Amino acid sequence: MEKQGEQQYVDNSRLQILVAALNQNTTTLADRMGLECDAIVINQCNETAESMYHYKGYQIRCYHRESRGVGLSRNEALEHADAELLLFSDEDIVYHPGYAEEVIRCFDRNPQADLLLFNVRQSAGRETYRNTDNGRVRWYNYGRYPAYAIAARTAKLKASGVRFSLLFGGGAKYANGEDSLFLRDCLRKGLRLYRSVEEIGEEKERESTWFEGYTEKFFHDRGVLYHYLYGKMALPFGLRWLKKNRAAFCKERPYAECKRLLKEGIRDGRVSDSDNPDDRSGEADGR
Repeated sequence: MEKQGEQQYVDNSRLQILVAALNQNTTTLADRMGLECDAIVINQCNETAESMYHYKGYQIRCYHRESRGVGLSRNEALEHADAELLLFSDEDIVYHPGYAEEVIRCFDRNPQADLLLFNVRQSAGRETYRNTDNGRVRWYNYGRYPAYAIAARTAKLKASGVRFSLLFGGGAKYANGEDSLFLRDCLRKGLRLYRSVEEIGEEKERESTWFEGYTEKFFHDRGVLYHYLYGKMALPFGLRWLKKNRAAFCKERPYAECKRLLKEGIRDGRVSDSDNPDDRSGEADGR
């Protein structure tokens, strides 16, 4: 679709960006993020309202909500999504010029892909992944991707029933991990995930909405997450994670204490899972 006064792109109307925001001035958000396609913004704030504006010919639909939890925001944005393709995002992502064209072209070049995971340059100290080749993403290498790396074919994702967990992530009971649980559920539902070396944007440094240092809660919540992700293999995977990051973790507390907190989290995850079996996934019941 041609945008008057703008450079012609590869039918940008095929792509919609889904933004999870917190207490943002949505009227300036599209400009700050460098958007080049339509967008749906879920802005958690202190009011309930809806608004819409156009930015360089693109439609920006904003839903202001008093509820808290990044999973809630992403799920609501997904329900409103109506373009062929979607790209999850956060308020602090700034996109490179031409990103929309690149996402669309990558899907066209990879018709077998239901989801594509793109490179987004992360701020210093927050790096968790970097795609150095194109390829299939499977059960053993899905756990390092943030939500803003994820693009999907909207109809396929909606039909799968997969949704973001309401237990994990900013504003939820437990800290981050909703993105890993989401990708796990996509794989379980038989969706085909691929990674791309293309870098489409970068994360701007800001204060984290969930990370407050290597606190007791940090290690406990990671234990809970590993139970949900790996089940009986939670402890081996957790210990591997602790050993890999031991130099950073042990600056603030002894390794033995980190291990104890992790194990307590795994145990509490088992209890929670047993008491509330419907909470274990992010599927169509809204969890």
